[in-house]
Amino acid sequence: MDNYLFFVSKAYSIEILRPLQQAILARGGQVVWFLSGVQHTLLHANEMTLQTVTEVKHFNPKAVFAPGNWVPDFFPGVKVEIYHGFGIEKKGHFKIRGFFDLYCTHGPIGTRIVKNLSQQYGFFHVTETGWPKMDPLFNTHQHSRQHNQQAQLVLTSPKPLIFYAPTFSVSLTSAPALKHEIQRLSTQGDWHWIVKFHPKMDQSSIDEYKAMQNDNLTIADSEAILPLLQAADVLVSDTSSVVAEFLMLGKPVVAYNPRKPGPYLLTITESAELASAVAKALTRPTALMAKANHFIQEMHPYNDGKSSERVLDATDDFIKNHAHNLKSKPLNIWRKLKARQQLNYYHLK
Repeated sequence: MDNYLFFVSKAYSIEILRPLQQAILARGGQVVWFLSGVQHTLLHANEMTLQTVTEVKHFNPKAVFAPGNWVPDFFPGVKVEIYHGFGIEKKGHFKIRGFFDLYCTHGPIGTRIVKNLSQQYGFFHVTETGWPKMDPLFNTHQHSRQHNQQAQLVLTSPKPLIFYAPTFSVSLTSAPALKHEIQRLSTQGDWHWIVKFHPKMDQSSIDEYKAMQNDNLTIADSEAILPLLQAADVLVSDTSSVVAEFLMLGKPVVAYNPRKPGPYLLTITESAELASAVAKALTRPTALMAKANHFIQEMHPYNDGKSSERVLDATDDFIKNHAHNLKSKPLNIWRKLKARQQLNYYHLK
């Protein structure tokens, strides 16, 4: 039996890793979770956790999967990066920090970037696999509208569902700029708005939107985002990785001042443009959706629900054929010290 460890430092990573867990269990493997700064109550009762580095070393995982930008170097096993989102335009998304052995990329755009970095550094390998988080969109109905309590709020209404998911960065977020217009549109009652904030969103913004709730505006309180993506008719966002996730469903996106505008988005620069842009998006213009499909073929062309399987195959292939060919990782003493401080572990090995 192969042992695998999931290292989680952000709550939203749990949803990313669960499809991978399902694939491991289907192969007869064993999965345990190690949560750093994340509440254990977010896990299911049957999901096993380890609490200490000593327990991890005794478990001796074959591989450690992490959607974040760091992983403890002192954990045993191959360190595999599967990324926390599609935000290729965000600063630092592809920054190499010297923690990972294998990078599993989502599609051609990311693969080209990371492979170039691999050739430059030489201490990690790259395989294009697709993103495990997306598997449930294509191979099950577990994330359908009927299985999400908050999405059910609009089941009895014929109104279109507009999903608003802004990013958290102060320089990129649309939350302050669109607040009053979203409130106005929600009181008109033509559409139902559901708002989900990034875990790092400023609390004052969250509180302001919560105060706006009415019969046509709901604040999502679940960590799971896939059911809301499935339920929504249009996404309103800015520079968030959720944009690509939504486009994969063949549905339109209205983007407020995105860092990288593209022909696959209905881009607006003023809050006053929001209503007309949403109305247009609801018609699903043929030319717009064709351009969105082209973008997805570059970002994440896999719609077979088997990205988790490819990640596991890539891990096995790396161990067998590539691990011994890599250069040594950089010392990165400062980053490794920070990792030890985070987990209160100061042994040299």
